[in-house]
Amino acid sequence: MTARILVVDDIPANVKLLEARLVAEYFDVLTAGDGYQALAICERNQVDLVLLDIMMPGMDGFEVCERLKANPKTSHIPVVMVTALDQSADRVRGLKAGADDFLTKPVNDLQLISRVKSLLRLKTLSDELRIRAETAQTMGIDELLRTGEGRGDESGQVLLVDGRANSQERIIKALKPIADVSAISDPQAALFEASETPFELVIVNANFDNYDPLRLCSQLRSLERTRFLPILIITEQGDDDMVIRALELGVNDYIVRPVDPNELVARSLTQMRRKRYNDRLRASVKQTIELAVTDPLTGLSNRRYLDNHLSTLFNRSMARGRPLSVLITDIDRFKLVNDTYGHDAGDDVLREFARRIRSTVRGADLACRYGGEEFVVVMPDTSPEVAAAVAERLRSVVETVPFLLKSTGQELDVTASFGISSRISSILTPGQLMKQADLALYEAKTGGRNRVVAAA
Repeated sequence: MTARILVVDDIPANVKLLEARLVAEYFDVLTAGDGYQALAICERNQVDLVLLDIMMPGMDGFEVCERLKANPKTSHIPVVMVTALDQSADRVRGLKAGADDFLTKPVNDLQLISRVKSLLRLKTLSDELRIRAETAQTMGIDELLRTGEGRGDESGQVLLVDGRANSQERIIKALKPIADVSAISDPQAALFEASETPFELVIVNANFDNYDPLRLCSQLRSLERTRFLPILIITEQGDDDMVIRALELGVNDYIVRPVDPNELVARSLTQMRRKRYNDRLRASVKQTIELAVTDPLTGLSNRRYLDNHLSTLFNRSMARGRPLSVLITDIDRFKLVNDTYGHDAGDDVLREFARRIRSTVRGADLACRYGGEEFVVVMPDTSPEVAAAVAERLRSVVETVPFLLKSTGQELDVTASFGISSRISSILTPGQLMKQADLALYEAKTGGRNRVVAAA
C-alpha cells in the first residue's frame, strides 16, 4: 500500500523511530518538528495520513488537529494522535478536535501498521467519493449522484457478538452515544443476524470458552451479504498471534482488553464511516453506469446501450436458433410540434411516447431512444408476426389517445410510423437487421405515415 505519511513530533528520536518502521512497509514518509511546520506541509503537499504527537511546544497536537480539520483543503486527511497510556482524557479531547484514531506510547509495531493501513483504506474510499462528486458537479449530475449523504451524524447499527453479559453491558453503554447495539451470545445466531440485517459494524469479543471467534470472522468474510461488513475484534493484551490471524482473515481492526470506551468509540466510528463510504461509492458507480446508458429525457436506454446490447441479443439468437425482431418507430411530423408549440411541448410528447412504449412492450424487450423522435424496440424470441402485432398495438395506442402538453395544458393528436424486421438466414449482422427495419420505416413514412411496414 503506497501512501505518504506525515510524522509530527518535536523529539527527533521519536520521529526517526516511526519513520524507520513506516519506510520498512514501503510508505513515503514526511517529517515535521512542530505544528506550524506540519500545517505548512499539509497545505503544500499531498498527505494521506498524519501521525501527530500531542505534547509539542508552541502549538500542541490538539490545535494542529483542529486546524487541519477546519481547513477544507486538509479536512479529509486522517489524523492519528499519539498519546501516553495513562492519558485517557487526551483521547476525549482528541475526538472533539477531530482525531480519527489513537496510538499509545510506546508504539507497538502491529498496532502502528494495522491502524495506518485501516485509515488509509478509509481515505482511499473518501478520495474516490470526492473525485466522483467533483466530476458529477462538472457534468451537472451531482444531484443525481448524492446517494447516502447526510448520514454522518446518524446513529450506527452495530452487532455485538459477546459471550458474557457483563461485558455486553459495558460495550453497549460505551457505544450508546453513537450506535444502536444488538448483542448476541451465540456466534451462529449472530452470523444469521448479520446476513439478514443491514449492520454497519460487527464487534466480536474473543471471550468465548469453547468457540474460536476467528471462525465467525471467517464465515462473515465468506458470505456474499457480509463480505464488506467491517469487523472489529476485541482480544486479550499481548495476544498478537490472534490479531495477526484476524487481520489476515480480513478483520478490519482490533482493540485489546481492558477496553477504553473512548478508543472503542473512535475505532467504531472509523469503521462505520468506512462502511458508509463504501456503500455510497458502490451506489455511485451503479448510478454512473445507469446514467451513461440511459436517455435522460425519457428514461429509456440510449443508443450507446443499444449498440452494445443488440450484438449480444443477436449472437444469442443465432446460437440458439431463436427468432429476434427489431421495431423502429418515428413520431410523424414531430418538427411541426416543436415549431408550433415549442421545445417544452416537444419534450412532453417524447416523454409520453416513451411511456406508451414501456406500457406496450414486454419486460424482456429492450426499448431505446435512438435519437431525436426515433425509438427502437428489440424483441428477443419474437417472430415477425408477433412483432407486427406489437407494432400495430403501439400504433393504435399512440393514435387513439391524445397527448397532453403539460407546458400549455393543450391536447395534441399524435401518430407514428413503424418499420419492423426479423432475423432470417440472409441477415448475418445486427447492422443488417437494423438497416432492414430502417428501410421498412422509410417505406411507412413515404407511404402515408401512421402505419406499420414489415421488411420483406
